[in-house]
Amino acid sequence: MTSFKSKSADTLENAKALFGKKAEAIGRQKEKVAELISGVGNKILQVGDNPRVKKLIEPISVFIRMVKAHFNGSHKMTNSTLGLVLLALIYFVSPIDMIPDFLGFFGFADDLSVVLAVYAKVKDEINQFLDWERTQG
Repeated sequence: MTSFKSKSADTLENAKALFGKKAEAIGRQKEKVAELISGVGNKILQVGDNPRVKKLIEPISVFIRMVKAHFNGSHKMTNSTLGLVLLALIYFVSPIDMIPDFLGFFGFADDLSVVLAVYAKVKDEINQFLDWERTQG
């Protein structure tokens, strides 16, 4: 039987295959990052009532705050973490992914998998960021 960790790694690799190069390109353009964050906000407004999307809102909001802090220079991430976080946001926004979002409940299963896989993979940096954020009060 395939373990959750193995499935999570497979899902993340599939997401990288689909959007890895796009995440790298966007990460070099502050304007494109701002557009991505705006797109994420718009998508949450459109589909935020979906139970699957509600599970994504907290991790996505942490990702957005991390990206904003990174680009305004107040709290930098490693390049690998930045790439993974952008990958998760791109995957969430994109209507083209492993399971199309128009399939409703099932359409967000892969989005949830990718976001949670990235969250787990960069958990140490997320914890550092949240600690830093608490001190900024």
